[in-house]
Amino acid sequence: MTDLLLWLHIGFAIFALGPVTAATVSTPRFIRARNVDVLRYLHRTTRAYAIAGVGVFLFGVLLGREYLGKPYLSVSMTLFIVAMVLLVIVERDQRAAIRILGGGAPARDTGTGTDTGTDADADSAPQDDQAAGDRGPAAAATGTAEAQTGRIAALSGVVSLIWLVILVLMVWGDPF
Repeated sequence: MTDLLLWLHIGFAIFALGPVTAATVSTPRFIRARNVDVLRYLHRTTRAYAIAGVGVFLFGVLLGREYLGKPYLSVSMTLFIVAMVLLVIVERDQRAAIRILGGGAPARDTGTGTDTGTDADADSAPQDDQAAGDRGPAAAATGTAEAQTGRIAALSGVVSLIWLVILVLMVWGDPF
């Protein structure tokens, strides 16, 4: 039974945490490119694999239930919970960037000199004159999306480091 739990724990770690990390780390690039279709895909990927990542925690607790008092397990479990909370924040920021870029900003200019957005798009964009300045609502929406980019990049980097620390603790935390 222990071998099965170990395989499940490692399998979930590889096949859930790997894709969620790749999706979150890739998100800022597609926000900058304003590619809403890819952002929607990355958002769904982040959500699905973060939920699957809970399996890593559950199988890990079942596998190490005899050693739950050990410091390396307590630290690892705490870090895992922190990483999951950060993933919830990243998922929220992805959703906000999709909303901003998909519904609030006009489409890219095709070089004809005309705005390809609609009045409805302009009306749903944030109207913060201080942030927009003389650039208009589209520039304000892009600036707001760029704020999401920085936060997502920082948090996904921290999550990646947390996964690395947990891996080190699991491999070298307590040899016996």
